[in-house]
Amino acid sequence: MYFEIEVANYYLAHKTTVRDCAKYFGKSKSSIHNYLHLYLPKTDPELYKKVSAQAQLNFSEKHIRGGNATRLKYANR
Repeated sequence: MYFEIEVANYYLAHKTTVRDCAKYFGKSKSSIHNYLHLYLPKTDPELYKKVSAQAQLNFSEKHIRGGNATRLKYANR
């Protein structure tokens, strides 16, 4: 099986971020991004559509995640 399909399945199953995916697979964030957005459309276009939708959701929520991280950072002081 192609590695990009394995990455995409993990990304979708766990509804994770690219960074968390990179940590799990021991790769860089850039590599995971390339697997998901450059190689996957050529390998499995239908799976790419699902990944793209999840990526768009993550993008729309990133300001919320950043705010929560900052809140937790200062709450622990």
